[in-house]
Amino acid sequence: METTAAVTSPRPERSLATEAVHAGREDLAALGVHAVPLDLSTTYPSYDSRGEAARLDAFAATGEQLQGPPVYGRLDNPTTARFETALARLEGAESAVAFASGMAALSACLLARASEGLRHVVAVRPLYGCSDHLLTGGLLGTEVTWTDPAGIADALRPDTGLVMVETPANPTLAEVDLRAVAYSCGSVPLLVDNTFATPVLQRPVESGARIVLHSATKYLGGHGDVLGGVVACDEDFARKLRHMRFATGGVLHPLAGYLLLRGLSTLPVRVRAASATAAELAARLAGDPRVSAVHYPRIGGAMVAFEVAGDPHAVIGAVRLITPAVSLGSVDTLIQHPASISHRIVGENDRHSGGVGDRLLRMSVGLEDVEDLWADLDAALAASAPARRAHADAAAVSS
Repeated sequence: METTAAVTSPRPERSLATEAVHAGREDLAALGVHAVPLDLSTTYPSYDSRGEAARLDAFAATGEQLQGPPVYGRLDNPTTARFETALARLEGAESAVAFASGMAALSACLLARASEGLRHVVAVRPLYGCSDHLLTGGLLGTEVTWTDPAGIADALRPDTGLVMVETPANPTLAEVDLRAVAYSCGSVPLLVDNTFATPVLQRPVESGARIVLHSATKYLGGHGDVLGGVVACDEDFARKLRHMRFATGGVLHPLAGYLLLRGLSTLPVRVRAASATAAELAARLAGDPRVSAVHYPRIGGAMVAFEVAGDPHAVIGAVRLITPAVSLGSVDTLIQHPASISHRIVGENDRHSGGVGDRLLRMSVGLEDVEDLWADLDAALAASAPARRAHADAAAVSS
């Protein structure tokens, strides 16, 4: 029986591309296999109940990942543990803990701090719409203070458990100086949502972040066919998260863990290829009179946000190669209107103050040929022009 892989992962000495291929798989040759085993068991036989009692007591006391044979799927799984090992290594963190979704991962972070009486969160907008809603709605008993990066230090309180930022931010791609933010946090842990950048473009731990969050559904999986979330952090916080995952049941399915580990092996290649195409599309959009603003991060990446002069809904309705859909990070290009979908759950005033305007479109660039993508965008932008002219004509008549 395959045992659960150890999670503690020091900073890799090998390149990111090499780690992406090999991390979490080092023991395969000794096992006599080449592909990663997929363990779908929910429970495991054991004839040593005294020994199991001791191991469970140790987990309850410390939250340290179980060593030796697995016990039950809600405690641990060998396939998922391999993904955790690999992601921790890519992020340069000690450990990682995987969850059923990115929101389950964020919820566990908030609950872990709240369980220590630290229910206050300082956050910088914009964040992913559901993250914003989770904090604002107080659904987990948290209280949030929204501020800009310069106001973080003044917003801290004795009961502040986390400072949360997302950079580049969803959906505006706004960036923050992580080193400066980490300094402002003092002893309060900085949580960085690194979903858009991935460890290919930035590793927040190196800038002072203590917690790195991913919606693994996006670039880590990379093919639009798996839901998952993961937190990279130090081992002390990982132990708290394992307790929370066991108690709340937000576990990652082993098949998802298998697919995410497989996705990591091509992550650097996919992100770099899509980023090159995204940079070219951003440049063309910036020179197009049908586009009033383009947002593309300094660190690069495969996400492009742009504001159209005409009707954004006409653009969404006119794309044919590009898929109009939520989510991001897949091998195919997706586009969506944040004010209607991903950030609809955020109040209108809060959306606008966070830079999420009504004409903003967010595009996740995939691996298609850049000329094919531009031809589709060009046609879709042309479809928005009649709405713009009609609006101008109506304004002229009214004046």
